[in-house]
Amino acid sequence: MGTADTAAAFAANTTEGTISLTGDVLRPMSLSVEELKARASVLADPFDLRCFTTNRFIRTVDRYRGVLLRKLINLAGLRCDSPGDFKRMVFIASAHDGYAVTFSWHELFNTPVGEHVLVAYECGGKPLDADHGAPVLFSGADILPAPRHVKRLARIETRVLRP
Repeated sequence: MGTADTAAAFAANTTEGTISLTGDVLRPMSLSVEELKARASVLADPFDLRCFTTNRFIRTVDRYRGVLLRKLINLAGLRCDSPGDFKRMVFIASAHDGYAVTFSWHELFNTPVGEHVLVAYECGGKPLDADHGAPVLFSGADILPAPRHVKRLARIETRVLRP
């Protein structure tokens, strides 16, 4: 199956504006943007979005409001079948178009990075809609935020890497 086929199949199995938490979790779930808004939120600092390969300025992004990714992961619960599984966990955040980025358990739960990775539903005090990429995953601790700036977030999949 080609990249376009994979993206199309993935999009067909997800609902626009809903985030699924799947994989090695205790409680697989889907959350709508409205359900995200009902949770405790954080406010990110404004940032300059720049292209990773050219460092070319794209635009300044106003303050995002959203829910910390690690709070959503905790809500789903981590399934640890063997001692230390959590230390080998990776989280794959995928958009409707197939774009995907990764985070490790250590990064989200054992470094300051986890305090700045959020799933946003608002920008500059205004609600984001699907046309503006809602929901958006954003890593505010990255040196260049563009590579882990995921518009139209569809799924967070938890995987335990096996040796």
